[in-house]
Amino acid sequence: AAPRHVEVQILADQHGTALHLGDRDCSVQRRHQKIVEEAPALPTSPPDSRDRMQQAAVELARQIGYTGAGTVEFLAYDGGYAFLEMNTRLQVEHPVTELITGIDLVEQMIRVAAGEKLALTQADVKLKGWAVESRIYAEDPVRGFLPSTGRLTRYQPPPEGHADGITVRNDTGVYEGGEISIHYDPMIAKLVTHAGDRLTAIDAQARALDSFVIDGIR
Repeated sequence: AAPRHVEVQILADQHGTALHLGDRDCSVQRRHQKIVEEAPALPTSPPDSRDRMQQAAVELARQIGYTGAGTVEFLAYDGGYAFLEMNTRLQVEHPVTELITGIDLVEQMIRVAAGEKLALTQADVKLKGWAVESRIYAEDPVRGFLPSTGRLTRYQPPPEGHADGITVRNDTGVYEGGEISIHYDPMIAKLVTHAGDRLTAIDAQARALDSFVIDGIR
């Protein structure tokens, strides 16, 4: 099987506690830029690779005295894994981890920065269901997906909320009538769906994407 981009979300406080919040798969990329992420990551081979990656991420945080939220990224392949890098910040794809754990990562970062001890232990971290995130970009597919600037004449995201076991969440900072500038990243939204299993979460994501209305002028 082809190698996959797997990352482990960690949290660590100033009092020596470090733990992980599961993993994410970020293998769907274009020009080394992530497009679709999901959590948890698909099983790795051999079966204990996932556990070893997660523990390696936690041990790395302990060894360097890291505090706050962070992401340790790996290349996972049949037979093992290799360390890629550590991002000492909150990742764009953190909502998928929040949805499968029920833990607000931004809140935890603020509490840790204020000197509080983590109220969580590793045993408290329970993964529930599956989450999928699509990054919504202002790009022009005709021009090789180059960033596309201009005014958003229509911006109508799908309804957010929880119903029938499915959660839809849209993190964004744009609005209808607003301007997409050349001075910023072309990502305009993060559409996330969560359900009890992977296929249901994917189906919910597809329906949400179908109902997303975006149009603009250059």
